[in-house]
Amino acid sequence: MPSQSPARPGAGGPSGTPGRAGTPGPAVAPPGAAPVTLFLASLGFGLVTASVLAIAAVGFTLQFGVTDVLNLAYGAIMIFGAFVAYAVNSAGYSVWLGLPAAVIACALLSALVNAGVYTPFQRRGASPITMVIVSLGMTLIIEFGVQAVAGGVAVSYSMGQGPTFGAGGLTLTGLQLGIIATSVLVMAGVHVLLRYTKLGKAMRATAANRTLARNCGIRTGRVITVTWAVTGALCGLAGVVFAMDAGSFDATATDLFLVLILAAVFLGGPGQAYGAMLGAVVIGIATEVSAVFIPADYKYVIAFVALLVMLGVRPTGLLGERT
Repeated sequence: MPSQSPARPGAGGPSGTPGRAGTPGPAVAPPGAAPVTLFLASLGFGLVTASVLAIAAVGFTLQFGVTDVLNLAYGAIMIFGAFVAYAVNSAGYSVWLGLPAAVIACALLSALVNAGVYTPFQRRGASPITMVIVSLGMTLIIEFGVQAVAGGVAVSYSMGQGPTFGAGGLTLTGLQLGIIATSVLVMAGVHVLLRYTKLGKAMRATAANRTLARNCGIRTGRVITVTWAVTGALCGLAGVVFAMDAGSFDATATDLFLVLILAAVFLGGPGQAYGAMLGAVVIGIATEVSAVFIPADYKYVIAFVALLVMLGVRPTGLLGERT
């Protein structure tokens, strides 16, 4: 069994609590613990949550901005990737070798779901609400499919947490620092993709105005297909680091984590990659810090209320500026 990460203030209990499935129960502060120490501890956990959330939210917002599909099966594909890495890990290999397998598998699954399910509905002129219902159906299909193969019990990776690094009340393990570093590298890669590559410019143009992009010679159909694969890869990566951070997970572990993803996306503006990065930092840190003062499950309620408010006041955005 892997060594667990330090208990979080207000962390979730038994498996099935999304975002913290299988982590130790609520942390109890030692007598006389300073509020500053608790704050620093929760801030550290918030940075890790924000890192996981940033990878997931950027993939989600890129997908939505380019394809116009609010893919609520995104969380299910994340957990599919987590179980792909678990299968590799269970075969006796490092979970870090399972990570690229999960990335490839989720890229393929995402592209197949689009080609086999979403695109046929869009060609028939399906309304946005119909596409949302279809994506919810895909969520059930993927989650129950994973559960049928892997079983309904929580699992965990066989891996260590690495050395512990601390500064005052801020304490992080080597694994958590690795997750943060991975997220930073991914964000830098997304920036390079969008700003300095032909694919990134084509994605931005397609998101801004698909008809105009097509008239300018951009093969928007191919761009959309590649976008599903790229964002599926990000989804797979997010699923694995989510599972690493959670400690243990099951087929439904990302159900409520999707609320945090949506909150981060809509806080930054739907379709705006850089906004999703900022939204992930705000939501990730806010939910973990708030867990010091409120029961763990209520932080998802707060995130959901914030999501509803943002849906009511924010207009739909695009991938950065219009091109």
